Amino acid sequence: MENPLSTVAAPARTHWIALLVAVTFFMENLDATVIATALPQMAQDFSVSVIAMNVGISAYLLAVAVFIPLSGWLADRFGARRIFAAAIVLFTFASLLCGISDSLPMFTFSRVLQGIGGALMVPVGRLLVLRITSKQDLVKMIAFITWPGLIAPVLGPPLGGLIVSLGHWPWIFWLNIPLGVLALVATFWLIPAGITGQPGRFDLRGFLLTAIACAALITGLEWLGQGALLHGALLLLLGGVCTWQAWRHGQQNDAPMLPLDTLTIATFRSTLLGGSLFRAAINAIPFLLPLMFQVSFGLSAVEAGVLVLWVFAGNLAMKPFTTAVMRRWGFRRVLLVNGVLSTAAIAVCAFITPELPYPLLALVLFIGGMSRSMQFTCYNSLGFADVPSPQMSAASTLFSMFFQFSQAAGVAFAALALRASMAWQDNPQPLTADFSWAFIAVTALSLLALIDSLRLKPGVGEHVLNR
Repeated sequence: MENPLSTVAAPARTHWIALLVAVTFFMENLDATVIATALPQMAQDFSVSVIAMNVGISAYLLAVAVFIPLSGWLADRFGARRIFAAAIVLFTFASLLCGISDSLPMFTFSRVLQGIGGALMVPVGRLLVLRITSKQDLVKMIAFITWPGLIAPVLGPPLGGLIVSLGHWPWIFWLNIPLGVLALVATFWLIPAGITGQPGRFDLRGFLLTAIACAALITGLEWLGQGALLHGALLLLLGGVCTWQAWRHGQQNDAPMLPLDTLTIATFRSTLLGGSLFRAAINAIPFLLPLMFQVSFGLSAVEAGVLVLWVFAGNLAMKPFTTAVMRRWGFRRVLLVNGVLSTAAIAVCAFITPELPYPLLALVLFIGGMSRSMQFTCYNSLGFADVPSPQMSAASTLFSMFFQFSQAAGVAFAALALRASMAWQDNPQPLTADFSWAFIAVTALSLLALIDSLRLKPGVGEHVLNR
């Protein structure tokens, strides 16, 4: 049977493929956070403590961290469509296993499988879009597939709480099954075969060094955020040493699994450095706000979730205008001006009190959501503007690694700042003042990202804006 979309113009097909990739991104990003509010019910069913259930989150994040470095090589070796489809199958099957798990070991194993699927889905899906998109349409497509990274962390906790309140926790995972089946069908329907790169031999040493570095850094940050300072610091040290060794190996090896040539591209390097600092700052917000609303303001989980949805509303409201804004004023100016707004929106959160009128509080969160949406899309679009097609695979893999690291870093940094303020003021429970200091610390992260944007040259990346 002939594919009816084969006669559709290339830009139209690209939009459909970008939508498919956006859906899979949403599935992966959502599953990283959605179980947070379901942990008490799951712990009761598994007959374990709630604290022990944290292994379900950690196992997922570790699997993602370890297997992301492998994604680019696999896509080049076996074809991007084949690996993307296999990742969807694995993620969907693992979601089924998570839902039918009746013990913590089985659930942990299922989450590892799910993490492996997610680790391959995200960078390979982005690589598919990058390889079939012309430079003129790059900004539009990147803006289109960016939204899952913005809204999934915000929607995850309240959605998980809603599912647990109305039904039972397995539905958190079973909802992925119909989405996964539809995504698999769409993959073979829309994506042409033969989208491959030029893989070298498998670089085992490079893979092991990179995987250990990613796992140690992310786990170390997680432990620091939980107050395990010594263990977290030792893991960060191990991760730093492995990162240095992986860097040396990449420089000395003629065919490393993860080429580092893309780091010489100024726009891509800025996206990894300044962009990661900004992503760490904005990933701290969905962690701090619900906690502050519940612990300090005394709101219920549902009330806190509804308030945080104003950030999500700001994300959505800004999304239709992001491309037009970038085309009108250019990457550098948007990153600087909107970066100031984003930083100010975070800083204002330090002065929120329970007495603040609800409309004003909602407005602050809404504006913060709009500015972070703009900045997020701008960084992502600029990052790939100057990357040549043969280097897209390595660039997508590196981007995903830094993205994953910034997610963990943001939450860990915010948790550390909160704990430091509590220890300094001798508060057994976090008070409003402690959250204020945490928001000020996160504001400093955003300021560092803003300073990095100053180093960009005027007019950078304009050739992809298609004004």
